[in-house]
Amino acid sequence: MITNLDDFKKFILDKSFKKIFVFCGKNSFVNSGANLLFENIKNLKELRFVYKENNIPILEELIEIVKEIKLFNPDLILAIGGGAVIDYAKIANIVDLNNNLKDLIVNYSYPYKKKFTKLAAVPTTAGSGAEVTSNAVIYVDGIKHSFESELLLPDYFFLVPEFLISAPNKIKASAGFDAIAQALESLVSKKSNDKSVEYASKSLRVSINSFISFINDPNMKNATEMSISANLAGKAISISKTTAPHAASYPFTSLFNISHGHAVSLFFEKFFKFNYENLDKSETSFNLKQRFDLIFKLFDVPDINSFNSKISLIKKQANLEDDLKKFNIDIIKSSENVLKGINLLRLGNNPVKIDGKDILNIISKS
Repeated sequence: MITNLDDFKKFILDKSFKKIFVFCGKNSFVNSGANLLFENIKNLKELRFVYKENNIPILEELIEIVKEIKLFNPDLILAIGGGAVIDYAKIANIVDLNNNLKDLIVNYSYPYKKKFTKLAAVPTTAGSGAEVTSNAVIYVDGIKHSFESELLLPDYFFLVPEFLISAPNKIKASAGFDAIAQALESLVSKKSNDKSVEYASKSLRVSINSFISFINDPNMKNATEMSISANLAGKAISISKTTAPHAASYPFTSLFNISHGHAVSLFFEKFFKFNYENLDKSETSFNLKQRFDLIFKLFDVPDINSFNSKISLIKKQANLEDDLKKFNIDIIKSSENVLKGINLLRLGNNPVKIDGKDILNIISKS
């Protein structure tokens, strides 16, 4: 699962890849040190470097990326970056611009039958697990949409812990909490099964002990552990998908520019408490109480209040602020736009039915 730098370099130098389209985040590409790998390769391969411009993946930039890929006609697309970079590359590799792409995405209609070329994903954050998921995020007119297709799965992925260590602490914190949230949401999602529970549980056993040390004192050991944890969480949600905390996070990213994982953390405890307090209304095919018992065991706590206290402590240690006043957000004035931006697909996976009134009640208390 973990790749050393020499093996990754050997892959890039593979003779079958003569033209490589490198799509990356400009800052993360340099900060991670990934750029240094290409210094001695420039004369051996035909390379095209394109850098992500927007903080979140938006339709307008996606269209430009697709045009660049078609024009260059590569043997390999190499996506090096965080979840947004990898999501862009995944979608760009299967869509064409002959149809009205906006309508297809908004209506969740995906007529695509094949990939344009081979795709390799190399995360520079330990969070999204995008390298192993069959879905990708794209924002259209400020609203988040989930693009889903088995064709989105990269052909190759490489986990290179060295690329994670030098990321800014706020990125480590946001991405790492996203991995924890994905695993936890996967455990209670209506679509979860035995395999996703296995992946999510393994992920949490690692991240619970490594997350804060990775932020404060990053090294190869905890970078490796967080890389594995994020990958496992990605495998879990590829099966189960996420639930209410993720569904409610997207408008806080698009409207208020709060990074994805940080936005997920804002109301996390409140959504989990809502689910626990409504066990009798569970719509799952499994025993939801037993899933919460598993979560409590993983976190070594006796009950939901202790669990929420532990999540709150983790957020505090990671400097993940959840007081909306600190972001100058008036949730009452913004409620209409926030509710409009909530992702209904993800909301539908929540183990307990939750509507706009419930969500507004939960987030307005923050």
